[in-house]
Amino acid sequence: MSQLPFSQACENNKQPILSHLESVFSQSKQVLEIGSGTGQHCVFFAENLPHLTWQASDQNAYLPHLNQRIEMEGSENLLPAFGLDVTLTWPSNLISDKLDGLYTANTLHIMSKSMVEYFFDGLGQYLHLNSNVAIYGPFNYQGQYSSESNASFDIWLKQNNPDSGIRDIEWILKLASDQGLSLQDDIEMPANNRLLHFIRTQV
Repeated sequence: MSQLPFSQACENNKQPILSHLESVFSQSKQVLEIGSGTGQHCVFFAENLPHLTWQASDQNAYLPHLNQRIEMEGSENLLPAFGLDVTLTWPSNLISDKLDGLYTANTLHIMSKSMVEYFFDGLGQYLHLNSNVAIYGPFNYQGQYSSESNASFDIWLKQNNPDSGIRDIEWILKLASDQGLSLQDDIEMPANNRLLHFIRTQV
């Protein structure tokens, strides 16, 4: 197990996130996670939200270790992860027609702006009416960083990839609205992060 990729941030934030997902996905049946990464979130959330079928996904390069963790630690309601690149056609044969929830954490600031747009286009294509969406991560408000640590983090992100960076909440809300998603809650989380809860109110 020690050879599997591990994120201390995932370990730190999984319980605070779960405390809100219990409410966000209380009426949902199947949740797709985009960018499951190390798999720490999916195994933890699936175990603690047993009423859900949890579907992990990530880019193909991350699948071997991700599925190894799912096989070793996953509960029965956690499905094997499949490859999903938001810039390509989503694998509709693997996306259940019962999909009524979506979760993603710490992905929108890693993606380029065009990838974020593709991400929301996918939500508009595959999510049903009344589906719940939970997006976790840092955001800027009125063009301003919410903390000095976020400002430093943004510099670090752009040094590693000039196309990445903390996104403006106003832009995110516009992309969501264009796909029929209505913001229900913007929740303050530890370490200067937010949890955005949307419901698809229009198709």
